Amino acid sequence: MTSVNSKDNATNLTVLGIETSCDETAAAVVRGPVQREILSNTIRSQIDEHTEFGGVVPEIAARAHIDVLDRIVAEAMNDSGCSWDDIDAVAATAGPGLIGGVIVGFMTAKAIAMAADKPLIGVNHLEGHALTARLTDDLDFPFLLLLVSGGHSQFLMVRGVGDYERLGTTIDDAIGEAFDKTAKLLGLPYPGGPHVEKMAAKGDVRRFRLPRPLLDRPGLDMSFAGLKTALRTQAKKLEPVDDQTIADLCAGFQRAVSDVLATRTGTALNLFRERHPQSEPVIVVAGGVAANQEIRNALTHAAAETGARFVAPPMHLCTDNAAMIAWAGIERMQLGPVNDMSLPPRPRWPLDSENAGILGAGKKGAKV
Repeated sequence: MTSVNSKDNATNLTVLGIETSCDETAAAVVRGPVQREILSNTIRSQIDEHTEFGGVVPEIAARAHIDVLDRIVAEAMNDSGCSWDDIDAVAATAGPGLIGGVIVGFMTAKAIAMAADKPLIGVNHLEGHALTARLTDDLDFPFLLLLVSGGHSQFLMVRGVGDYERLGTTIDDAIGEAFDKTAKLLGLPYPGGPHVEKMAAKGDVRRFRLPRPLLDRPGLDMSFAGLKTALRTQAKKLEPVDDQTIADLCAGFQRAVSDVLATRTGTALNLFRERHPQSEPVIVVAGGVAANQEIRNALTHAAAETGARFVAPPMHLCTDNAAMIAWAGIERMQLGPVNDMSLPPRPRWPLDSENAGILGAGKKGAKV
């Protein structure tokens, strides 16, 4: 059980959360916001199922969710010590994500909510990440969020529950995706991020000067496909590459990504100060890429340079988990009654409503 500080003038709620947007099957029971307790947090990874393919296969992921979700929910309920009478609502990821997995989790949540006669809360997966720091650090609005994961790389202004503004995003590969593709190119195992970081620790960061895309342009958008292409070009020139060359390429790649994120973070914090001069500048980082120590150090330094506070929830709450979904459900219920039984699962669901009609959204909905 994880406990954090209490919050005044609120009603305690206990919510079951379910998360199946990618390759983790997760369920959790969270109580808050008065005591803010994670009563259980069960996660089953699918890495073994996807390793031989070098990435997540959507059909395999959906089948794996079907196979284990009932057991994971039962385990989370058992670990929490709660009965169904103790549960106030069921919250589940309704998108964005791999649509097969989203359907499995959200439809299971609908069935549970109907059977247990509980309200259902359809949670935006990105909102789960955005609000986690309020669970772990009792953070007040507004604050900046840098979400860096396999599927998302974006800066968000978080002004309140349901009130988000996307300030910048990747125009091509997400950072985690770029790490995985780089690892695959260099013959490193999946998932690529930890293996690239491990090799980079043995490398000479000065040997290859790789590009820092878009830093010569204003704004907060990022690009990582060109960086990956530059690395491939260097590797092709030196084929066959030895272990030291792989380590040096990883070091150069990781440093370039860190530099881009640190520079953009400084710009984002300056923008935050302009928009909210009376608020403490805070940058929250979430997502699996936040586990990379060089990137974390670069972001910490960028925050310190601008006099801002750096917040990173514990790693098990930065990566995909159901505790963040349950907490987002609690935050939503604090605003008033919620019952999303008619809400459909969706592969795309941007947090900021102003981007809901962007060009190229297509039948799947607006891109995130």
